[in-house]
Amino acid sequence: MLERQREGIAKAKAEGKYKGRKPTARAKTDMVKLALDEGVSKAQICRDLEISKTSLYRIIRKLRA
Repeated sequence: MLERQREGIAKAKAEGKYKGRKPTARAKTDMVKLALDEGVSKAQICRDLEISKTSLYRIIRKLRA
């Protein structure tokens, strides 16, 4: 069963139909950077962009690297 599933996924990927889940919070990295540069609080950024604190801190860590 798993073998057939892998074959189906491979076929769908080859046809461009299987793309996976779109990134949500990481797609907002630019907006987070702008807000941080403007001095907006982290809590306000989370509320405005509708992302979790964990996602925010993950983005911040990525920006510092």
